[in-house]
Amino acid sequence: MAELVENSFKILEYKKRAEQLVAQMTLEEKVRQMLHAAPGIERLNVKAYNWWNEALHGVARAGVATVFPQAIGLAATFDEDLLEEVADKIATEARAKYNMQQEFDDTDIYKGLTFWAPNVNIFRDPRWGRGHETYGEDPYLSSRLGVRFIQGLQGHDENYMKVAACAKHFAVHSGPEDLRHQFNAVVSTQDLYETYLPGVPSLR
Repeated sequence: MAELVENSFKILEYKKRAEQLVAQMTLEEKVRQMLHAAPGIERLNVKAYNWWNEALHGVARAGVATVFPQAIGLAATFDEDLLEEVADKIATEARAKYNMQQEFDDTDIYKGLTFWAPNVNIFRDPRWGRGHETYGEDPYLSSRLGVRFIQGLQGHDENYMKVAACAKHFAVHSGPEDLRHQFNAVVSTQDLYETYLPGVPSLR
């Protein structure tokens, strides 16, 4: 009970400190913190941070790292425990790399603790070039594996995350890759609710 109370006070302290910090920022500084490459604010002792980081099947683009099978290959095992174990190993390696990078004040892209993974988009068309990043075409399997991957990355501590997961490409994201920011993917209401959206609430 004492530990629970202590942790609650810590969380309140962090929130209060965050509120005080934001209150000291100018509007421009707040806006610039919304970029994936958030600049440092020297006068407030805020380090630069780049939110863009990948860990779909291993820590990506940040030097030598363990490479696990692509998501579609991991999904073929139908093994939720394995997915969580893989993600836990990725998070451990990510923490080690982050600690090393911090020693050199390296806050460049792919050097943070926030990861755009897993990719829980439903894979319906083999012509889509990023299908291997997904867990396949089954909404239930994709949601279950996505949940366990997130739990593996973030850990099970109620107050502290090992790393932060950001599940991506929730609904109907499988158009031509070079048009992905302007492609209008149209599906029926039935397909939207029966195929693309069922797994989303379980990821919260």
